Amino acid sequence: MTERWADRAVAGARLGDRLAAAGLTGPLVLGLARGGVEVAAPVAAALSAQLDVLVVRKVGRPGQPELGLGAVTEAGLVVWDDFGLAAAGLFPADLSAVVEAERAECGRRVSAYREGRPATAVDGRTVVLVDDGIATGVTARAAVRDVRAGGAARVVVAAPVVAAATVAGLAAEGCEVVALLTAQRFGAVSRFYDRFDQTSDATVLSLLRSRPER
Repeated sequence: MTERWADRAVAGARLGDRLAAAGLTGPLVLGLARGGVEVAAPVAAALSAQLDVLVVRKVGRPGQPELGLGAVTEAGLVVWDDFGLAAAGLFPADLSAVVEAERAECGRRVSAYREGRPATAVDGRTVVLVDDGIATGVTARAAVRDVRAGGAARVVVAAPVVAAATVAGLAAEGCEVVALLTAQRFGAVSRFYDRFDQTSDATVLSLLRSRPER
């Protein structure tokens, strides 16, 4: 039977326990907005670590927005899933309007979540990137490249569930991958949770505002 969790908080607590045994020194935990922040909050608590948010937006196929063909980070970096693009018969130029729309949404979320404060510096730090589930891995790869560009010394990608076919591609980015479950048959992330409501901006803000200052 496929492992399931009651919700993101429960999955995050279990993931935090797993990461606590990984020998991380002074980590910075970054939740990928929005759902990843709900998982990242209990991870940060388990690690007694600083928590912040990293905004990464999926670039979806026109007419099928849930099918991620690329991703854009809050810094403007765009990463493409070359296999997905080829399968869809598309080129990056075909998705330029989608990219611009997602860049704008990144800007809106950064403004809303950070409330005027700067992003936490990652230079020289161990950074744990947390999401609620990783399917194709394109958003996670974009996040890895973003923090690497910022000078992160060690990068760990952590999620309750990661598609087995995605692990090698993430490792090729020079990061470590930690998952409670590596799924051969993935489908939708929601099937691994009993409750998988869309995370709201208000929830992200509440979790970030309640984090301890470190």
